[in-house]
Amino acid sequence: MPTTEQNFASVCVCQMRSNYYRDIQLFRYNSHSGIIYIFANDELQIVIPRNGNWRFLDEAEL
Repeated sequence: MPTTEQNFASVCVCQMRSNYYRDIQLFRYNSHSGIIYIFANDELQIVIPRNGNWRFLDEAEL
């Protein structure tokens, strides 16, 4: 189950994207790692760990 911090962070990230009329193609919570993944497009992927401090996913991490 996502943490409260992740819940708030994911809403903020999704709201920022929607303010600019940008699509979110995939929103996924990985129950094994406890990480939320937001895939906006090929150049923009965001991860939200359990502490809620979201960051952009680097190509080297893929």
